[in-house]
Amino acid sequence: MTKLALVLLLFSLGMAMQLVQSTNNEPKEVDKWIQKLHHGEEKVSRLHFYFHDTLSGKNPSAVEVAKASISKKSPTSFGLLNIFDDPLTEGPKSTSKLVGRAQGLYGSAGQQELGLLLAMNVFFTTGKFNGSSLTILGRNAVFHSIREMPIIGGTGAFRLARGLVQAKTHFLNLTSGDAIVEYHVVAMHY
Repeated sequence: MTKLALVLLLFSLGMAMQLVQSTNNEPKEVDKWIQKLHHGEEKVSRLHFYFHDTLSGKNPSAVEVAKASISKKSPTSFGLLNIFDDPLTEGPKSTSKLVGRAQGLYGSAGQQELGLLLAMNVFFTTGKFNGSSLTILGRNAVFHSIREMPIIGGTGAFRLARGLVQAKTHFLNLTSGDAIVEYHVVAMHY
């Protein structure tokens, strides 16, 4: 099994485990929730936070896990894969209040333009969405001023979520790769 296949398998297993662990509900309780769903009203939640992706220093929150033989020669680092566990904060400073974490992976999937394939779970550790998560999967064209990616699901308060996120780079160090990204989220859920 290649490194990439192993990473993707572990990520998939991690997403499944997060779903099981984050609901903390017995199957009967989930069944009751589903029975009531057709009477439920869809909600729209708007969220705002900052994503801190740190590749440098003694405690990086993102690390390289695989690369293709051409990654170093490619102007877009095509074939490079990183995995991350990044803090999410209310404001852009690293000392801002922690609201959750983003865990997942991104790989350089564009050969002509830096475009990352981003797969991440955003889970919240405070407030009314404490213990709930959103799953985001999409193309992140890093050098575009605003990038839009879909929400493909969620857990807890965000069960059956759909929607979108808009990402805007607040800070980027081209030497280290460290970045702070502002996220605006619109999630539709029950």
